[in-house]
Amino acid sequence: MTTLTPQRTSRRKRPVRRLFTRLFGIVIVIGIILGAALLSYRPFAGSGGEAKGDLPIYLGGARTVSLAEVQDKLAALDWVKQVLLPVNDYSRPGTALEEINNIVVHYVGNPGTTAAQNRSYFSRLADSGETLASSNFLIGMEGEILECVPINEVAYCSNWRNEDTLSIECCHPDESGKFTDNTYDSLVRLTSWLCNELGLDSSDVIRHYDVTGKECPKYYVEHENAWEVFKSDVQEALDVIQALPAPEQKGAAD
Repeated sequence: MTTLTPQRTSRRKRPVRRLFTRLFGIVIVIGIILGAALLSYRPFAGSGGEAKGDLPIYLGGARTVSLAEVQDKLAALDWVKQVLLPVNDYSRPGTALEEINNIVVHYVGNPGTTAAQNRSYFSRLADSGETLASSNFLIGMEGEILECVPINEVAYCSNWRNEDTLSIECCHPDESGKFTDNTYDSLVRLTSWLCNELGLDSSDVIRHYDVTGKECPKYYVEHENAWEVFKSDVQEALDVIQALPAPEQKGAAD
């Protein structure tokens, strides 16, 4: 009788061991599947092509005040015209922007068109639904600055970086994509003001090209030196703003 007792105990343990082995295997498989899904995840790309996961991720400084406060300051500037798009699924989804790590510069890619015309195109998307496209700002060839999407909301412009960037689209007179002097000056002015308010600097200003590899803004992709000069001009303007007493920084670049 004593020789049978171990055999019975062993038989009772075997099903339990098998159950634990199977459960462990299932947990491993689920872990592998979840890990693969997280590695392949990218935020919604929006317009302008698919995100390229093999390109570097640009993350800059962090804002030091609420985006709503900065938006209120922006609305008080007399050199920025607010022409906000109606909330809709195709150009202004109304999605809250939680943080801003970079400012992305674009060109409209449609030579000779005005800021107002490009804003109208964004607005018409609410009815046509042909694509997803918009920008926080448009700068025209005369230097006019239009705000189309508030800076505390997502715009459909910079692909998978829509979730943590601001976008500035610039008009241009010809196929070269080079900005007019007025456009350029307004771009420096707006970008330096935003950097100051958001706790960023010129190293946090990037091109659409730096996000997806798309040739945008065309002239400043083809002429790397011109892009570096622009960033230097932004930093110089930012340094001037930051040298002012705090109360005078609100309307700086006037």
